[in-house]
Amino acid sequence: MKKKILIITTGGTIAMKHNSPFGVIPNDEFAEHLRSFPQLEEIAVIDVYEFSNIPSPFMDPTKMLELAKTIDKKIIDYDGVVVTHGTDTLEETAYMLDLILITNKPVIFTAAMRSSSELGLDGPRNIVGAVRVAGADRSSNRGVLVVMNDEIDSARDVVKTDSSKTDAFVSPSLGLLGVVDPDKIIFYRKSEEHEKVLTDSIEPNIDLIKCCSGMDGRFIESSIQNGAKAIVIEAFGRGNVPKSIIPSLEKALKNDILVVLVSRTYTGRVLAEYGYEGGGLFLQKKGLLLGGDLKGPKMRIKLMALFGKYNNVTDVKNYLLNNEEK
Repeated sequence: MKKKILIITTGGTIAMKHNSPFGVIPNDEFAEHLRSFPQLEEIAVIDVYEFSNIPSPFMDPTKMLELAKTIDKKIIDYDGVVVTHGTDTLEETAYMLDLILITNKPVIFTAAMRSSSELGLDGPRNIVGAVRVAGADRSSNRGVLVVMNDEIDSARDVVKTDSSKTDAFVSPSLGLLGVVDPDKIIFYRKSEEHEKVLTDSIEPNIDLIKCCSGMDGRFIESSIQNGAKAIVIEAFGRGNVPKSIIPSLEKALKNDILVVLVSRTYTGRVLAEYGYEGGGLFLQKKGLLLGGDLKGPKMRIKLMALFGKYNNVTDVKNYLLNNEEK
């Protein structure tokens, strides 16, 4: 018996065409095209719901929360959901939903690196693969998954590593969870990190600041002035920063702003190892928290969900300390 799958469209390159002289822009044909996609009809009973039709950079945390609520409401009538999304912010939206969705049914994100006007477009194959994964019995209770280029990754670990290649989405540290083969869906492993932060609201005022050599504290000062609830610092290496920003970090802490250290490196975790002024151990003693191996954009998303749930810096800090990232 065929599974019943809902495809929710949000926009992105996968729903765009080249329109001279404007370049690649959104078009209104994508949702209707999916409703008559013959390859999909062969593998599942398909319904299509257009949530939005926006470029990926226009997706924001408020829309992500609305999307999560929409999925939890609609998935009751389906065996799984596929979300088509733009690639630029896909990893953030997928991770937000991984944290806050109530359902344990399969929710699969997919996208395209090439528009429907380009040679060798990848969108149709990615959609078919995502629908097949959404209908697979073994896809339940795995959190939100991302299917691109015949590979299955967890929303927590996957990142976009290239601006144009079709194999841009990978999990650099831990590797993929499985693959989409012509005859079946193959899972190699299950992610050990599957965290839930169930909340009906989020706190958007969380900032992300990336360290670079010779920087000063102006961006941290701006966060303080604008009432940020928390600041994520993408530090060097194991969690080290220029000593020139330490006074601003101390000021943020005095203003009851939570400051979390993550690494700007592609893989690896922060660690309280270096004790010099600006080192990770030094900063931890000052009151900064260490964010494990979670990268900056996703730590920001996680803090949005946590502050939405608790709305209290002490409770969020205690949660992070009691659920320390690997």
